[in-house]
Amino acid sequence: MNAREHEAQHLLQVYGQLPIEPDSADGVYLNEGKRRIIDFYGGHAVACLGYGHPAMLEALNEQARTVLFQSNAVAMEVRAAAADALAEFAPGDLNHVFFTNSGAESNENALRIACKLTGRNRVAAIEHGFHGRTAAAGAVTWGARDKWYAFPNTPFEVDFIPRDNSAAVDDIIGDDTAAVILELVQGLAGAYDLDPGFVRTIARACRSKGAMLIVDEVQTGMGRCGEPFATNIYKVEPDIITLAKSIAGGIPCGAIIVTGDVAKSMASGDLGSTFGGGPLACAMVSTVLDVIKTEGLMENVRSLSAQIAQACPIGPVDSVQGKGFLRGLRTRRSASTVRNELLERDLLVGTSTDPHVVRLLPPYILKTKHIQRLLGALAELPED
Repeated sequence: MNAREHEAQHLLQVYGQLPIEPDSADGVYLNEGKRRIIDFYGGHAVACLGYGHPAMLEALNEQARTVLFQSNAVAMEVRAAAADALAEFAPGDLNHVFFTNSGAESNENALRIACKLTGRNRVAAIEHGFHGRTAAAGAVTWGARDKWYAFPNTPFEVDFIPRDNSAAVDDIIGDDTAAVILELVQGLAGAYDLDPGFVRTIARACRSKGAMLIVDEVQTGMGRCGEPFATNIYKVEPDIITLAKSIAGGIPCGAIIVTGDVAKSMASGDLGSTFGGGPLACAMVSTVLDVIKTEGLMENVRSLSAQIAQACPIGPVDSVQGKGFLRGLRTRRSASTVRNELLERDLLVGTSTDPHVVRLLPPYILKTKHIQRLLGALAELPED
């Protein structure tokens, strides 16, 4: 019995799975027996430091021996240190942290804060965006209500702004809008980077109408775009940014970071999470940030990402979009076909909701030789 058959005995079969069964991993490689597959997908952008990074293993072992878990009912230095590190890494006046377990939970809490502090009952989001599968996060995810949302009602009214349509912004963001939530680079939509002018128009409208600006950095954050956050690149000033994915390098963790003004409006009991801010996850947050800085990984992301962009068009790839290591390769042929052909060559990439975009979300420790393997394989594939 293989792993897929074994899973089917007692796990709900709700995931489409690729035809590989990794039994170990190291560095940027997933291993299936003697087969070594370069991971350009990183488990949905989670494995930012790859697999088995010595600093992560050391911190995990040390924290597990010290205190494996304790809730927010008690203060812990490891939690305070992780919040300090995130506040220092974050741009502008974003300097207060609430830890969660996932991106969906982060977005759920950010939307809750916006509704609570504004007293309003509408939220605006961007067409093609994805923010999670919980009640509020799913409500602002494009297409969710037609495909999988399933809740009888959304927790607030939702308006979707057409992507990059600045002219529509003032018509949609009104006096009853609690918040606008957006991904600066839309990950699941194929690493589509929003037009900066469109984003600035939204930011101005939020300030004018008293709506909060929430930037979903679940995929773009933690150095993945070659800067600490995509917010740094777009030079906007959100009230809240939301995080998960790469934040703890593979240990489940998420966070929201809010401005000082938002923090002043929050009181005991406004938010809560049993596992959010657990010591093991917090130790990993501090470790990931330390490694990103000390090993110059954002510079590595910028350099290698530029190599990919400069090589295109190549093979079936017509153009490239996105930023840093959140890249979308626009293909002339079906992206799923290109993905399968690359997997046959021991290169794991992802797809997206755009049927003609292959998605790259690799570990930051990738090297030029790995990029050359990918580019060489693409050059060998049929163009059309």
